[in-house]
Amino acid sequence: MGPEATVDLMHRVIKATPAVDDGDHIRMLVDNNPGIPSRIRALIEGTGESPGPCMVRMGRHLETWGADFLAIPCNTAHYYYEEIRRAVHIPVLNMIELAVGRIIMENPGMRHVGLLASPAVLKTELYKQSFRKRGVALASPAAGLQADLLTAIRRIKSGDTGDGVISIVRASSDHLAGGDAQALLIACTELSIIAHRIPWSVKTYDSSQILAESIVLEATGKPVRV
Repeated sequence: MGPEATVDLMHRVIKATPAVDDGDHIRMLVDNNPGIPSRIRALIEGTGESPGPCMVRMGRHLETWGADFLAIPCNTAHYYYEEIRRAVHIPVLNMIELAVGRIIMENPGMRHVGLLASPAVLKTELYKQSFRKRGVALASPAAGLQADLLTAIRRIKSGDTGDGVISIVRASSDHLAGGDAQALLIACTELSIIAHRIPWSVKTYDSSQILAESIVLEATGKPVRV
């Protein structure tokens, strides 16, 4: 959804593709649309229009243009996943289920996961419901840190990826790692942009990276390049 987060996902797909030449890469049809109504205003503030209809139109356009399947590089936007899935005739990858499935598969018996996400993801319980079905509890940063995290997300959207933003994200991740969290999940594609600059103190998964690898597997049927 965010322009830079979309480009970040595309870069991850390129890096994960087992290609030896230009022609081995995956064709990507991208609707990088900054006019999508704000998820924050719609879901948190309750003052904005639903992004759903706009996303449905985008999905239908991509299908018409020849897409074999769809991917949505925004965790919060998965609140509208079913609306989009019902509107098209091609598969729609579900980043929420893919991320949860990866963590559960690689960590049998895990019981606590820390979530770094926007308040909208927490409010809609997108991950909480999915993890709960598998017997895993979610932890999020304390209220003050969560507010700071939203500030960091907004700053990243504006192009600020400086040390101040890094410090905010690190404070939240250290808080979760110091609690019950056995692993962390980066569940905001803006945070994914700076993830490589954070010295994570516990095993960390990135929903954007998991989505990128799933795109490669779906498109090629081949193992991803790690």
